[in-house]
Amino acid sequence: MPPTLVFDTDCVLCAGSVRFVLAHERDERLHFMGAWSTEGLALAAQHGFTAEDLNGTFLLVQDGRALTRSDAALEVARHLRAPWCWARIARILPKPLRDRLYGVVARFRYRLFGRREDCARVPPEQRHRFQGVRPVDPPHP
Repeated sequence: MPPTLVFDTDCVLCAGSVRFVLAHERDERLHFMGAWSTEGLALAAQHGFTAEDLNGTFLLVQDGRALTRSDAALEVARHLRAPWCWARIARILPKPLRDRLYGVVARFRYRLFGRREDCARVPPEQRHRFQGVRPVDPPHP
C-alpha cells in the first residue's frame, strides 16, 4: 500500500492542506482517503483508530505504521519539495510540545478556517490517488 493520508474532507484547513501537498509534492507517492468514507474508517480501524480519533488528527499510514498529529505532518513534509520539506526541522522540538500545538489547531480548525460538507474535491488527473473523496464535478458546457 502506498503512503496514505486519511483526512477530514469537511474541514477547509484539511482540504486546503491536501491541495497544498498536491501543489508542492516532490513525487506522487502519497495517496489520499476521506476520513468519513467507508475506506477511511476501515483503514483507521485496521490501525486501532476510531472516527472520534480522526476528529482530532489526520492519519498517515506508511510502511505499515500509523502516524498521527505532528509526527504525521512532519512525515508528509518529507514528500514535499524544498523549501517546504525543511519543515521537518521541527522534529527537534519535543513531541509533547509539537502535539500540543497541533492539538490546539485541530480543536479549533472549524472555528478558525470553516467547515463545508465535502469541501475536498479531487482533480480529475489525480483521481487514481484518492479514495472516499468526491471528484470535481465536470465542467458544464
